[in-house]
Amino acid sequence: MTLSGLLQLGLSTVIFLLAATVAKYWALAPSIPKLLLTLALYSLGNLIMLRLVREFGMASAFSLSAVIQLVAVNVIALAYFSERLNALQSGGIVLAIVAVGLITLGPAISGGR
Repeated sequence: MTLSGLLQLGLSTVIFLLAATVAKYWALAPSIPKLLLTLALYSLGNLIMLRLVREFGMASAFSLSAVIQLVAVNVIALAYFSERLNALQSGGIVLAIVAVGLITLGPAISGGR
């Protein structure tokens, strides 16, 4: 991954995290401005992802984005919004991280197949 790609991935992640945070605020107190901001942020994040898909391919770009967002969104939900997960949900998140890791690293581990 190039430095440019890494920066774009980081920027899209920050934008998606902001969108998720605004979406949570919308869920707590719905309003049209919050909804429009959420839609604008998700749209901007997806426009950046389109560039990453072109540069790195769909599997790599979306897999990396998914695992980074999965971890980051849960950190925000748990730390900032005081949400709680039970053991089964926590296990599911761990399995999802492992799954995305296997999808992302699988070709390199298996010799490119």
